[in-house]
Amino acid sequence: MQPASAQLPLILVDGSSYLYRAFHALPPLITSKGQPTGAVKGVLNMLRSLIKTYPNSPIAVVFDAKGPTFRDELFAEYKAQRPPMPDDLRSQIEPLHASVKALGLPLLCIEGVEADDVIGTLARQAADQGQAVIISTGDKDMAQLVCPNVSLVNTMTNTFMDEAGVKEKYGIGPELIIDFLALMGDKSDNIPGVPGIGEKTALALLQGIGSMDALYANLDKIADLSFRGAKTTAKKLEENREQAYLSYQLATIKLDCDLPLEWNELHLNKPDTEALKTLYTELEFKSWLNDLLKTNDEQPTSASSQATALPEAVAANYEIIFKQEDLDKWVNKLQASGCFALDTETTSLNYMQAELVGVSFAVTAGEAAYVPLAHNYPGMPEQLDRDAVLALLKPLLEDPQLGKIGQNLKYDMSVLANYGIHLQGITADTMLESYVLNSTATRHDMDSLALKYLGRSTVSFEELAGKGAKQLTFDQLEIEAAGFYAAEDADITLQLHQALSPQVKNTGRLQALIDELEVPLISLLSKIERQGVKIDVPHLQLHSQEMARRILEIEEEAHALAGRPFNLNSPKQLAEILYVEQQLPVHKKTPKGAPSTAEGVLEKLALDFPLPKLIMEHRGLAKLRNTYTDKLPLLIESSTGRVHTSYHQAVTATGRLSSSDPNLQNIPIRNEEGRRIRQAFIAEPGYLLVAADYSQIELRIMAHLSGDEGLLKAFAEGKDIHRATAAEVFGAPLDEVTHDQRRNAKAINFGLIYGMSAYGLANQLGIDAGQAKLYIEKYFERYPGVRRYMEDTRLLAAEQGYVETLAGRRLYLPEIHSRNFNQRQAAERTAINAPMQGTAADIMKAAMLAVDQWLVESKLDARIIMQVHDELVFEVKEDQVEALITGITPCMENAAKLDVPLLVEAASGKNWDEAH
Repeated sequence: MQPASAQLPLILVDGSSYLYRAFHALPPLITSKGQPTGAVKGVLNMLRSLIKTYPNSPIAVVFDAKGPTFRDELFAEYKAQRPPMPDDLRSQIEPLHASVKALGLPLLCIEGVEADDVIGTLARQAADQGQAVIISTGDKDMAQLVCPNVSLVNTMTNTFMDEAGVKEKYGIGPELIIDFLALMGDKSDNIPGVPGIGEKTALALLQGIGSMDALYANLDKIADLSFRGAKTTAKKLEENREQAYLSYQLATIKLDCDLPLEWNELHLNKPDTEALKTLYTELEFKSWLNDLLKTNDEQPTSASSQATALPEAVAANYEIIFKQEDLDKWVNKLQASGCFALDTETTSLNYMQAELVGVSFAVTAGEAAYVPLAHNYPGMPEQLDRDAVLALLKPLLEDPQLGKIGQNLKYDMSVLANYGIHLQGITADTMLESYVLNSTATRHDMDSLALKYLGRSTVSFEELAGKGAKQLTFDQLEIEAAGFYAAEDADITLQLHQALSPQVKNTGRLQALIDELEVPLISLLSKIERQGVKIDVPHLQLHSQEMARRILEIEEEAHALAGRPFNLNSPKQLAEILYVEQQLPVHKKTPKGAPSTAEGVLEKLALDFPLPKLIMEHRGLAKLRNTYTDKLPLLIESSTGRVHTSYHQAVTATGRLSSSDPNLQNIPIRNEEGRRIRQAFIAEPGYLLVAADYSQIELRIMAHLSGDEGLLKAFAEGKDIHRATAAEVFGAPLDEVTHDQRRNAKAINFGLIYGMSAYGLANQLGIDAGQAKLYIEKYFERYPGVRRYMEDTRLLAAEQGYVETLAGRRLYLPEIHSRNFNQRQAAERTAINAPMQGTAADIMKAAMLAVDQWLVESKLDARIIMQVHDELVFEVKEDQVEALITGITPCMENAAKLDVPLLVEAASGKNWDEAH
């Protein structure tokens, strides 16, 4: 991308061009407060790239100023067809300008002329004095400025263009670019051009005869040119001579603007680090803020994105403990503290396999200690005996009266459990404090939280251990670096708690949510994870083989339908067959304009065409095979013979638990293949599985929240709610509702919860949108409380920016005020659904705690082994199944007091599918 010349070039950036391109080409970004930032980030990315590529070069950024220019006087229709600037783009101009200035770059906005004219004038001034100039733009109009001292670069496509490059790209030299634009016109700027002359004809004219002046001097020679339509082109030119020359004026970039400064007055200034910190914090550009903090000793004092001042930085005083007397001092300090921060360092992220390498503690901000226990590399100083240290720490760690603070303490608890230590006294988990404060504002790992709430960049594990296959394990790290890293983890955790805890306490009912649900759940989830579940490996292997055979059959059938072999996993080949060869309708395009082969698109096509239906089946089977039938046997832990998933409390926006390795939430239940995978989850000999499932919990919550009399009555009377809805919507007696009517009513019931439109319902039911709209209207006529709840919730969400569950969990909706209709509508749908989904999650968590307490007291040989959606799965001694169901059912049904009864359905079986 560098020019051939060794001279430092002057870089002139077409800011307006890049601003529009970044806005339309890049994915939209939005801060937790609803401020769009995608275009700002795109342009700043480009500027940072230029600064890196051309270090020490003067760089100026030029934007269009507000108001008309001289071209509007020439031609009243100039750019008249352009729609007004989108509000989501307009709101990004001010922060972008501020960021450009903070980077130390001169910023120019000159009234009466366009950015192109300012750039052209500066470029000509510099070039005439022998100065190399590079214009950074994505606009083809700028090619007219290219000359021996002026080149173009497009940082979005990483292409560099000098005079030869212009000729190669456009087929003509820079001296004919204005003529080219004038002849063919420019729709984006409403330059009229010559009617009937497009790009190919304009190029043929200029290559065959020359400039526009030459064309009009030689109109009689045009007919002799070899391009199609040459015989009638002279007439078109003659009839539109005035318009052609007007277009020439409009396309010509001005080279003599009256500017307030000369080109040699453009200097790269020192970046304003404090201003950048403030801007990057407000715009939530976390990686850039991180870079700033790493290269500057001073800590930011600007406001965080939650408009709270960042705490002042605390000097770090960390200690690595090798001697018994130093450990004894720390043990006494921990005992006297009443509450301390704790962290473990291990050899693996897998809690079942992780070996303890060391532990760290912090009692006071800025002071922490690390106790190495199992570092293993040549020259490592002698460490204290791990068993002896753990024996000394065990009473402290198991003391329920001595508070413990951690970051993702469930992991530490599980690791310590492998060493016979039952961690008790958990006071707070900073991951969960951040999560309940705002589940969507940031990721909830420690590095992200330190950056957001403390304005501090922490040492990352990759910085010490490397990445990929050659990454070291923690026990291989040199002790000085490892000790600082580990002690910092404990210290930052303590400081995060000190920053987050007051916010939690002062925000609604979040403290109760933490104390009564989230923190107690840590211990229970750790227990469930370590319990694991038994897997029937031969069953999975047989299933996998059968799916592999079916996948091959599908490929053969697909090739037959396509009329030729092709790679079913190749979107490009699939698009060629579906849209070019078979001429199927295009429902959606990719961001680059190609017809989409995404799952949602294929689902629609599969309703009417056999090949997309086969592709969908192929994808589904391949996913099940790769994710479950082939992978589950590999996840069996050798020490237990069982599979141990990881549950996550701080991932979903609404409070629901998620899981990974394996992801239990994504096993399909509505098709045979998914049910067969569930059949591989089995009980140990002499035991059975029991699945206890809340029946239609979100609909019951909807009835409670909306207070709709019809819904409340139906649930109170124990009616089949889908049948009852069908009777109301379709005007049929309850006992005469057909299967199809009930199915349609079920789609309406659940569709409305998730904000489904009439169009979406029509697609799902295979009816026209008008009929679907009629169904929805009838539903609201019969259940007016539901409509009222939805309308009230939209208004409340817009007023306060968040919605709450019954337990007080908040979901913030930054896009509820978006000027983009689609984004705002999506936020409104979320506002309606989140209280239901979040309340269901809170009820399940309360139920899990109640059930576990009952299990402990009952002394039954039974345990919770899985939590999936609205369901708990137990493993229980065969002769204790009835006792278990009798005991857990009221625990779950009384987990919350609603205006309608909660109903739990439980059954048993030798495998998960049988029990469901």
